[in-house]
Amino acid sequence: MCMNIQVDPGGAAPTVRERILHTAHELFYRDGVRATGIDRVIAESGVAKVTFYRHFPSKNELIRAYLATRHEHWMGWFTEALARHGGGPGAIVPVVEEWFRDERYRGCAFINSVGELGGVLPDVLEIARSHKQDMTTAIAAVLPKSRQRAKIAQAVALSIDGAIVRAQFDSSPDVALSALDRIVKSLLKA
Repeated sequence: MCMNIQVDPGGAAPTVRERILHTAHELFYRDGVRATGIDRVIAESGVAKVTFYRHFPSKNELIRAYLATRHEHWMGWFTEALARHGGGPGAIVPVVEEWFRDERYRGCAFINSVGELGGVLPDVLEIARSHKQDMTTAIAAVLPKSRQRAKIAQAVALSIDGAIVRAQFDSSPDVALSALDRIVKSLLKA
């Protein structure tokens, strides 16, 4: 299973903050940030309201922490998966396929958050831009060295974003993956 967010990787009991963040991550990613109220996060994480607000003074603070945690874990998974699939340009589509076929796949948390909150919480736009830049850098690292490497990485990243959106509304990710494969191969020939 890909990109499983662990709150207690060392086997230790999670802190209260980690438990809240884990609960928020599961709910925000599955159901949406706007659709998930603070009361639901409090109830499902099993903390008192006062305890919650001690760790996260506002929902906006929780959203920022959720996206920071998501970024850290997703990028860790992404770079590890690229290496596990060979570490070259041929790893890109299999890694994206691994993600798309995960039963918990609900698209890109950053694209989804921008769609929900981009006009209301400008920090989300900056966080998403930074995430996408880091993703593009990871893609560039597996591409052959050339003068066009950065531009090809940007085009591949944009193609992945398009495939992410397409895979969300199709009954199967097959069409998105097939198109992504064709695009990546054509970019590498250029």
